[in-house]
Amino acid sequence: MPLKRPELEEEILTEEKQELKEPPKYRVLLHNDDYTTMDFVVYILKTVFGKPEPEAVRIMLNVHRNGIGECGIYPAEIAETKVATVHYLARKQGFPLKCTMEEV
Repeated sequence: MPLKRPELEEEILTEEKQELKEPPKYRVLLHNDDYTTMDFVVYILKTVFGKPEPEAVRIMLNVHRNGIGECGIYPAEIAETKVATVHYLARKQGFPLKCTMEEV
């Protein structure tokens, strides 16, 4: 009869599978004001958000006509960075451009 040696027995571990969830996404928005130039808004959309000229102009006109325009949808950290970058660049040029983010 073989001897049982508990120190040689392997322990089988089972892992519970956890369902991975997508991180929340945030919509980044530009708000219209009476002081920020349309050219500067287009510049922001092209440089900060990587929009091509025709799309940047379309979004800028949407901001101008409707008071608000969507720049894109991003994970939280990226959205926060883009909002901060817009505010930094706008203040540096003396514009009160407002940029916000909201959860999708």
